[in-house]
Amino acid sequence: MGQLRTSPPPPRAAELERWDLGNPAELRDLRASLREALARHGLAQGDELDEIPHLVVLVATELASNALRHGLPPTIVTLLAADDCLILEVADHDLGRVPELVDTRPLDAGGRGLLLAQSVSLAVGWYATGRTKNIWASFPRCAGGRRVPRTAQ
Repeated sequence: MGQLRTSPPPPRAAELERWDLGNPAELRDLRASLREALARHGLAQGDELDEIPHLVVLVATELASNALRHGLPPTIVTLLAADDCLILEVADHDLGRVPELVDTRPLDAGGRGLLLAQSVSLAVGWYATGRTKNIWASFPRCAGGRRVPRTAQ
């Protein structure tokens, strides 16, 4: 097991949308609303970016599921934008646990959300405030940004 790097998201990032979740049943609505938000906020399309909305929704689901399962409510999911990237941030209120990268469990045991986020995003990090633990992942916003690796099929 390893620890995730401690680093806040870029300070110039502006909040686009925010969702407060209280239980896992709300994940379905989050996924649909997040897809709509990505389209509404003009995520550029193109060969290099076609998979980005899917990856953002996948990572949001994984990180929010972890927060709902292991953190303290409410779970707060925020979509932010910087000049060249989108940032997905998921916060919970359990300051007593540090996010850990787990790669030693059997594949069907779960607990690989952070590893997944690292494999499909530009960067992943976490930080704490006085009230929340925040995990973030960044994704390219426009063509010409660093290409995100394709997920294994």
